[in-house]
Amino acid sequence: MRQFGVTGLSDSGKTTLVCRLLPRLRARGLRVATVKHAHHGFDLLPEGHPAHAWRAAGARDIVLVGSDRLAHLRETGDDGEPPLDRLLERLEPADLVLIEGYKRGGHDKIEVRRGAGGSPLLAAADPTVVAIASDRPVPAAAALGRRVPVFDIDDVDAIASFVVAHCGVAESDAPMLAHGTA
Repeated sequence: MRQFGVTGLSDSGKTTLVCRLLPRLRARGLRVATVKHAHHGFDLLPEGHPAHAWRAAGARDIVLVGSDRLAHLRETGDDGEPPLDRLLERLEPADLVLIEGYKRGGHDKIEVRRGAGGSPLLAAADPTVVAIASDRPVPAAAALGRRVPVFDIDDVDAIASFVVAHCGVAESDAPMLAHGTA
């Protein structure tokens, strides 16, 4: 599976860009999976959820299944966060995996920047940042010493085309189903 990351500082618009890219990539006939790093933690079984009691009672693995969705939750406890490559091995086959976060991952990525952004470009210290999406001109990109295309953050079609070409994924003429994959 080809991988491409979306990275940036907190509240830069990473999730928004992923959400805008997904339908464009799916319209090209691609099966797309996503992985999101949640460095602030999360809870999919808040108190009051029927399966919350299972976790409270000590269940390490919890599987929730419905007619249109399946979720496998694992409490990592002292094992800590599993490495990205182990997570990718667990995914169903896909043409492309969009990876949000994982700034230090070895996969190629686009840096998302919003606002005036006085912070240095991540691309300056990370050669895996191969493109930048911004809502403002990024003059510092010219001084990186390598070609890093800069896209308007709202030109999602151009960003999708870049991702497809950069990753070398073949577009398909196969019609996509409303839910799931073709």
